[in-house]
Amino acid sequence: MAKLWVNSASGQIGALEADLEGELGIGGYPDCGPSCQHARPVFDLRPGQPDPTLFPREAWLRSSRRVLAAAAPEVYRRGDPVGREELRSALADYLVRARGVLTRPEQVLVTSGYSQALGLIARVLAESGIRAIAVEDPSHPFHREIITRAGLRIVPLPVDLLGARTDLLRTARFRGITAVAVTPAHQYPTGATLHAERRAMLADWALATGGLVIEDDYVGEFRYDRQPVGAVQGMAPGNVIYGGTASKTLSPALRLGWLAVPERMVAALTDAKRHADTHTASLGQLVLADVIEGGAYDRHIKAARLRYRRRRDLLLTRLAAQAPWAQVSGLAAGLHALVKLPAAGPPEDEVVARAAGRGLALQSLTDHWQRPAEHQQGLVVGYSSPAEHAWPAALDTLCGLLADAVRS
Repeated sequence: MAKLWVNSASGQIGALEADLEGELGIGGYPDCGPSCQHARPVFDLRPGQPDPTLFPREAWLRSSRRVLAAAAPEVYRRGDPVGREELRSALADYLVRARGVLTRPEQVLVTSGYSQALGLIARVLAESGIRAIAVEDPSHPFHREIITRAGLRIVPLPVDLLGARTDLLRTARFRGITAVAVTPAHQYPTGATLHAERRAMLADWALATGGLVIEDDYVGEFRYDRQPVGAVQGMAPGNVIYGGTASKTLSPALRLGWLAVPERMVAALTDAKRHADTHTASLGQLVLADVIEGGAYDRHIKAARLRYRRRRDLLLTRLAAQAPWAQVSGLAAGLHALVKLPAAGPPEDEVVARAAGRGLALQSLTDHWQRPAEHQQGLVVGYSSPAEHAWPAALDTLCGLLADAVRS
């Protein structure tokens, strides 16, 4: 990971935070010794962080009051590893309506975020005798670490402008591979949406081979050019584990994620969850269920989608005016864009270091490749984290940085 911090000369001194994003597991500031002090960046444009000021505090408070007023004594006892029935039912209804996921409450497993969910899946696969899994390249480095720590070997699945090369799954290179992890709605980090033909190829591969697809739908609701693309799970529900999270739609502080699981895998994943942490906090589950069932979740998604789209549009306008050379992609959906750096410019690490010196935290693209030296460099720029009033100033800093990088 790129080392990002601001020393005391910046005047922006803050406390050390080892994991600012929570769910993503990327970020934090290194121990640079007594010569510098840890500080938060002035503008944090790393991906995967929703704007905390958009959290629906009033709706969450109203639901919390209702839940606490009506909660039976059993709510305060140890919970079920699969999650509260109220939330599983609310999620099953929501997922079929909003994401085209075909599931029942009995197949929904509530987790403490997607990172835990992926760890449970990887553990179950390893225990079942699977030794290797195909994973998109580029992809989330922390997620790859979770998979390899479970004992699985990763086989890189190339990604291009049409998303993951699912057409390659039937080639000799992937012979023997029976599981693949993908981000179809908005590939992380390139932002590509999996093309319809490749979605069909992925579902056909799973159905024909009995293979398992792990679908990470981390920002599936945030689509800006048309209605959100439905989940791949709806095309092969018996062969897809669908994963979602409240970390991007609401906040990573909630530590709430969910899986829609093929019936044949429910028992194994429930057992893995039981041994991981017994159960996810019950009260938060009940509040989220009330927020969903009362319609506040849908209203929040709609409002947040409009706000994030305005930020995306301003990002494009500013880059076009101040850094017209920049190649920007992944803009149809999600909470981040990919800005490719010119080959003639300074190295990616140098650009990230310069950004840190200006109080700007950026995420490098290199960290996401499984074979970094073979690919073009770039920046994964999140546009969801800064507060609304801070976004124009953050863009000024970003555009100034990119303009200076080209001139140098």
